[in-house]
This record gives sequence, structure tokens and C-alpha cells, in this order.
Amino acid sequence: MISYILARVLQSFVVMLCVAAISFSLFTYVGDPIANLVGIQSSDEKREELRESLGLNDAVPVQFARFVGRAVRMEFGISYQQKRSVASIIAERLPATLELSILSALIALGIGIPAGIYTALRRESWFSHFFLSASLVGVSLPTFLIGILLIFTFSVHFHLLPSFGRGEVVQLGFWSTGLLTASGLKALIMPAITLALFQMTLIMRLVRSEMLEVLRTDYIKFARARGLSNRTVHFGYALMNTLVPVITITGLQLGSIIAFAIITETVFQWPGVGLMFIQAISEVDIPVMSTYLLLIASFFVIINLTVDLLYYFVDPRLRVGRDVRA
Repeated sequence: MISYILARVLQSFVVMLCVAAISFSLFTYVGDPIANLVGIQSSDEKREELRESLGLNDAVPVQFARFVGRAVRMEFGISYQQKRSVASIIAERLPATLELSILSALIALGIGIPAGIYTALRRESWFSHFFLSASLVGVSLPTFLIGILLIFTFSVHFHLLPSFGRGEVVQLGFWSTGLLTASGLKALIMPAITLALFQMTLIMRLVRSEMLEVLRTDYIKFARARGLSNRTVHFGYALMNTLVPVITITGLQLGSIIAFAIITETVFQWPGVGLMFIQAISEVDIPVMSTYLLLIASFFVIINLTVDLLYYFVDPRLRVGRDVRA
């Protein structure tokens, strides 16, 4: 168990080092940071003095080690455009993205898994055909188009929901939330549905296909031959084995929800880190761009590490294999 965890942690550390190298390359090879920090009227002597004080004349390995050390201490530099700490900008924007992503993930899992189970167990019902037809729409339509259609329907036509923004928020210490206000809840509905729709349909079809495959296996036939009830067979045997590959794919999809919230945040002008990243690209704000890459990579690494540990506990073959080798 310990060796399994240490191996996964080591792999995660290597991945983060690679992402840190990519982020560091933005500082080194994309533009001149000195030109972004000083005016065009600055003398060459002042530019060289600033370059020396920032350590830009040091060897690249030394600069990279300094960059990693500062990132570990949550020091990401100063935004070229806003002229303030990138960490403070992230702290302001991150609650909005996490709130949207968590609600979208709950919607995707809360509807996708039960719908996948239902369509596998009741394949010929009209409700299953409806779910499968609707899932094709959810998979086929691009996210930005879904968002635009929702805005046109519920904001422009019916005037029920706001078309942009986060609504009124409440500050709870360092965390800002819109879940405690009516306007915040209304503003969250359409972005959350837009972001969850693709993941929900993908999870539903994945659960359905895995459930159908498990139901055709010999040990399910043996369980039925023993006289076990359908409820026990379906939820005690088939579902537990279905969740083994579903956990892995679902974990990756949850990371994708955070990473690809960029499109949804842009459509709805949601003030999260995704919209911040788009604005940083247009303004060539390198510190913000590199910090965003590190942030998203850390989310993926944490989620994948959690999924690997869950996979270890859910799938007994991993434990048995390691016990035999031991």
C-alpha cells in the first residue's frame, strides 16, 4: 500500500516538474519581461540594473530552481497589466471557478450515473430511448453553442435568468460565494448546466456500456443461478464492478471540467480563472498565464492521485497482485 502511494506521488512530482518547466519557458522565451515592467523611455542602464536585480542574468538552471522554489511558496510574481500580485488575483478568481466546477460535477454525476444504470437495466423502455437520444445532442453540440442557446431562451426570450456575471456574492473570510444570495443562485444555473451537459452525457453512456458488458459476464450468470434477487445482482455485483473503470474516466472528466471552464466562463462572462486566462492571453500577461498552467496541472495531479487511490481500494485485483508479489 505504502509503495503504491509513494510511486503515484513520485509520478505526480515528475509531472508537476514538467509543467513547471513549460511555465518557466514562458518567462524565458516569450517576450522580454523587462519590456513589460518598464516604460519605453527607460534607459539601457536602468533596464540592465532591473534585469540584474530580478536574477535574469543568472544561468537558466538557477532561474528555474528559483522559479520552482517561489511556486512552492505560492509566490507567482507580479501581473504585467494589473501591477499586483498574481497570487491575490488567483485568490479572488478561484472561488468562482471552483463553485461553478463543483456544482457542474455534482450535476454530471448525480444525473449521469443513475441515467446510465437505468438505460442499461431498462434498455427497451421509451425513457431509455429518450435519454440516449438526448445524450447524442449533449455530446454533439459544442459548449459555447449550448451556452448561447440557453442565454437566448432563458435570458433574451423568457427573461428568467441573467445572461452574464456572477450576481451578488457574500464574502466568507477569503471565500466569496453566490450560493447564499438569490441573484447568485440564478446566475449560476445556466453556466453550471452548460458546463455539466457534455460530461453528464459522457458519464451516462460510459456507465451504460460498462454495465451492459458486466451483465454479460459469467459470474453475473452464476449469481443469477444461485437465486439471488435482481436488486442484489444489479447493485451488489454488477454496479460495483462497473465503477472500476468509471472512477478513472470520471476523475479525468472532473479535471476537464475545471480546465475547460474557460469556454463557459467566456460565454457567460463568469469572473473565474478561466476568463482571467483568456484576458491574460490577449494582454500577453506572462505571470498570469504561467500561474494558470501550474494551477490547472496541480488540479489534474491531485484528482488523478485521488482516483488512483480509489482505484486501489475498489479493485481487489490490485491488492491481490501486490500481496502475491510481496
